[in-house]
Amino acid sequence: MDTRKICILGDFAVGKTSLVARYVHNEFSERYYTSIGVRVDTKIIGLPDGSPLKLAIWDIAGTDTPTELFLRYLRGAAGYLLVADGTRAETLARALQLREAVESQLALLPFVGLVNKADLRGEQEIHQDRIATMREAGEIWLAVSARTGENVDNAFSVLLASLSG
Repeated sequence: MDTRKICILGDFAVGKTSLVARYVHNEFSERYYTSIGVRVDTKIIGLPDGSPLKLAIWDIAGTDTPTELFLRYLRGAAGYLLVADGTRAETLARALQLREAVESQLALLPFVGLVNKADLRGEQEIHQDRIATMREAGEIWLAVSARTGENVDNAFSVLLASLSG
């Protein structure tokens, strides 16, 4: 069975672990879990041709500074999800810094940007015009919610489609 390594990146407490739990186990917990280093989950999905694909999803500990260890975790990745917390505007700037570090140190890996916590509609600090500008530049950004599951499966599907295209 073919395996693809997917990484999930972003600042501290943006909901990376919750997004993985929602995607892999269809679960959400209000408890906050701090990831230390990296946590790997797997999920087997069916491709459009019916063949199975094993995803190795690397949930990399939140950081605002890409260290050598952080970059080593990304080696061999087919692509990544870049996560910001919609209720904390500064997490988008940090996510974009991480993306720049990945691109300068490794390669132009396919990525999908996620603005998590879309369910907290009245608390959003990341403005839609900022996201629209990045979309117009050709980037893929989706509003998601680990709590409700909104757009989570779609985010992984969009990333996987970009890997094969």
